[in-house]
Amino acid sequence: MKSTLNILILLLVTFTSFAQEETVYSIYFEFDDHKLDNKQGNNVVAFIKAIDTTRIETIQIFGYTDDRGKDDYNYKLSSKRANTIKKKMMDNGIKNKIIVTIEGKGRILLEDDINDVSEARSYNRRVDVMVNFEKSPPLNLEPSVYKTVEKDMTVGDHIYLEKILFERGSSKLTRSSAAELEKIARLLHKYKNFKFEIQGHVCCTPSYQKEAIDKGTRKRELSINRAKTVYRYLIKRRINPKRMTHKGYGNTVPLGKGSEYDRRVELVITEI
Repeated sequence: MKSTLNILILLLVTFTSFAQEETVYSIYFEFDDHKLDNKQGNNVVAFIKAIDTTRIETIQIFGYTDDRGKDDYNYKLSSKRANTIKKKMMDNGIKNKIIVTIEGKGRILLEDDINDVSEARSYNRRVDVMVNFEKSPPLNLEPSVYKTVEKDMTVGDHIYLEKILFERGSSKLTRSSAAELEKIARLLHKYKNFKFEIQGHVCCTPSYQKEAIDKGTRKRELSINRAKTVYRYLIKRRINPKRMTHKGYGNTVPLGKGSEYDRRVELVITEI
């Protein structure tokens, strides 16, 4: 298994304002094995420490295997993998009552257009842990943080784009996010004197992993790519690229208000 598949992946998503926040965490196993090595075990512990366990409402655990072997054997192996993760989480403070589902799903079939069969099978030998959180209270913004572009802004002011959402674990905008960016673009055309940096952020990765993985590229560059996505969108809406820069900050600038607020994109005024 390639080293990139031996590390934890945090795939994060926020749905509509009425929905729960959901975090999906994947653990990968060696071929025909359901035991965790020390590195994998430490990653599970790091994941638990990185999330706000006081807000967890439910946890679902699903085990999988690759496409090789008989169905009965694969169902048993996937169940063993799921139970291994359940035990590890309970040993590290997760209460049994919030683990509402634990299920072995068996094998995942290969797609027809797979280029690297070995890597795809490695990716399919996994357990997905789906953590649902209770909704956080509304964010109270600081005086220099705004929810949209306003006329009387100054250098250093932050525009917190609370409605800019992405597909799970990716830098692809949702439809509602594109509509929101359209509004921002119109305001940026109105206030042409502002120059700004587009900042991408992620949450919940352990301290030793400052950045999250973008499932589209399979590289640890999610905050960077989300900032680039907004940058490219604004260019398409005829915002002068000389007014903009973009940068990914990973998990290094938490707001301390809850994980969904740390998974964000901001505009920061750099020049007027």
